[in-house]
Amino acid sequence: MRWDNLTGDGEAAAPALFSTDAVVSRTFDTPEFRGITFHEIRARSIVNRVPGASRMPFEWTVNPYRGCTHACVYCFARKTHSYLDLDTGRDFDTQVVVKVNAPELLRRELAAPRWRGEHIAMGTNVDCYQRAEGRYQLMPGILGALVERANPFSILTKGTLILRDLELLRRAARVTDVGVSVSVGFTDPALWRTVEPGTPSPERRLDAVRTLSEHGVPCGVLMAPVIPFLSDSPEQLRATVRAIAEAGATSVTPLVLHLRPGAREWFTTWLTRHHPRLLKRYDALYDGGSYAPKWYQRRITGMVHDLAAEYGIGPYEPGAHRAVPDPAPDPADSPGPAQLSLL
Repeated sequence: MRWDNLTGDGEAAAPALFSTDAVVSRTFDTPEFRGITFHEIRARSIVNRVPGASRMPFEWTVNPYRGCTHACVYCFARKTHSYLDLDTGRDFDTQVVVKVNAPELLRRELAAPRWRGEHIAMGTNVDCYQRAEGRYQLMPGILGALVERANPFSILTKGTLILRDLELLRRAARVTDVGVSVSVGFTDPALWRTVEPGTPSPERRLDAVRTLSEHGVPCGVLMAPVIPFLSDSPEQLRATVRAIAEAGATSVTPLVLHLRPGAREWFTTWLTRHHPRLLKRYDALYDGGSYAPKWYQRRITGMVHDLAAEYGIGPYEPGAHRAVPDPAPDPADSPGPAQLSLL
């Protein structure tokens, strides 16, 4: 395994993010962690700048973990494990890097004179509320550091463990802009069990949305991913949007599945095993690269927005998921429904 010469986003750089003598690998013989190895490291930086060419609508991120026990077969972050000489399939699900000094490091970086209090997004690479967080408990310290500095932030998660930190989120919302979104792409239990095997069920995630909203923490839903030919029928989209509305979500943001290198190979393996009849259709739909065609993205987005309006959520407003105001749109620019690429 290669540890040296990595930045927080996995690109070659100097100095190294951490060195081999700072790594402690552990396994735990408990049902929820059986077969998983945790590599505890002391990181050298924790606030990462998003590359300028990225489609992400934010500039700074914090990621206390690398690798994810959620084991979502489509996860775009799988590619980052190849920077550690680990594979992007099974290793991504079972070899998890834990930045054990993340809270203290964040306090130091937020206090630096060069830091200007910009918005920080979390859960954008791997889930900060995956199962490992139940053992390592890094997020209370991270949230505490953000609250101390009244630094705006957002969280995207599939993990119901976020409810553990409900009071911290409420405290943060009193002093700064806080955005919370839960990812629920579909409500089909059979699809969930195979495509997102390590996550809480969609029903439990929607219960978390309801609890957050009832306790004064407005919560949106990232309807991601919408999986072509498996969760995109009008009936399936309606069922999902209806469930999101009933959970009290403040907004719904549809995102169509995209398949970057690393994730594409693992997803194709899954598709071959579970839905071989769809292989040719996927080859045709994604023959232009990692993203589905614009016409398909716009069709899904338009349908979801119409359903959201019908169920009283209203159309998604750019930036709402992270409580960051966007500039007023140019009246001359009216491209119609479009997909926001967050993941």
